[in-house]
Amino acid sequence: MVRIAVVAGSVRSGSFNVMLARAAIRHLEAHGATVTWVDLAHFDLPLYATAIEAERFPADALRLKQLFAGQQGILFTSPEYNGSVSPLLKNAIDWASRPTDGEGPVALTAYRGKAAAIMSASLSPFGGLRGLMQLRQILTTIQMLVIPDQLAVPNAHQAFDNEGRLRDPLQTSLLESSAARLVKVAAALSG
Repeated sequence: MVRIAVVAGSVRSGSFNVMLARAAIRHLEAHGATVTWVDLAHFDLPLYATAIEAERFPADALRLKQLFAGQQGILFTSPEYNGSVSPLLKNAIDWASRPTDGEGPVALTAYRGKAAAIMSASLSPFGGLRGLMQLRQILTTIQMLVIPDQLAVPNAHQAFDNEGRLRDPLQTSLLESSAARLVKVAAALSG
């Protein structure tokens, strides 16, 4: 079984990106993935600073890093903040990228050589597309293989039904193909 973590870059009640992440979980599991839901609300992560890291590496940052290190792939959903990813998600990615336990400065054990998928849901007509471009760049920099498929869901306040499923058949199809490709690529990279 392929192990995939799913992370939403929002902890807001009623978050469209949490809804999108949860919708993706169903598709990942349908393709045989073992999914771990990562709720960033359950991680006490101070704003990354080298002074904090030097004083004492936060326990929850280490827990997040270890969780990511145990996966073969990660699916990220993120709202768009001023044309970029959410500060919450960027901070989590940064903490888990830091070396621990005598690792070299660019070990990137939580990410290196793993597959990633990216998605966004937004009230805007662009669906968070600008933020996805930034997220792809960040994940590539930390040595993840980001699959070409991505999903940007515009007008998110109208995009989901009462069960949290996407209403639009094209968006559902894109979610399905992204989930399938992520599982396939993660399996191939870890094989």
